[in-house]
Amino acid sequence: MKRFSTLIALASVALSLSGVARADAKPDVAAGAAKANMMCVACHTADGSRGAAANPILQGQHPEYIVKQLTEFKEGKRKNAVMNGIAAGLTPEDMRNLAAFYGSKKPVLGQARDSAAVKLGESIYRGGIARKGVPACAGCHSPNGAGIPAQYPRLNGQHGDYTKAQLTAFRQGERTNNAQMVSIAANLSDVEINALADYIAGLR
Repeated sequence: MKRFSTLIALASVALSLSGVARADAKPDVAAGAAKANMMCVACHTADGSRGAAANPILQGQHPEYIVKQLTEFKEGKRKNAVMNGIAAGLTPEDMRNLAAFYGSKKPVLGQARDSAAVKLGESIYRGGIARKGVPACAGCHSPNGAGIPAQYPRLNGQHGDYTKAQLTAFRQGERTNNAQMVSIAANLSDVEINALADYIAGLR
């Protein structure tokens, strides 16, 4: 009986170690590309680049951020009818592979559309709004909008319409998976959100 218990314990340890190995395994970019072609291409295009403005550009995004968002869609911490359904069928390995595929792509460059708003957007992005307690976006997302891997997403080149929608969702409490952004967006007006979104779209 003692020997049987020992074998059970060893088997449990082996299973645990195999789970760790899978979690630490190097992502498979080819598998991520295949999965993206099956599940993501309709909204995010073949390589996650400049598809419809309502959908985010994933090309060049930090893999850690993509995994975090997919996980939170799956867990219901972030709400989107389409993405909640898609993420529900993804395993952690699928998420890492997808993130590695999109992250392997060269970031795309965008362009601001409203030259009159760029000055205000730049002012907020680089200096914040002291009287409202709004910090400079550059402090977390870097001066050129490249973000910080594993902490803050890349913003530069992102569709202005998508950035505007996310800032508005944070402000209205419709997106709540980042307490810091909820707090910041709560102090931004429509004009300020529009200016920021347009400036970020053309940020280099």
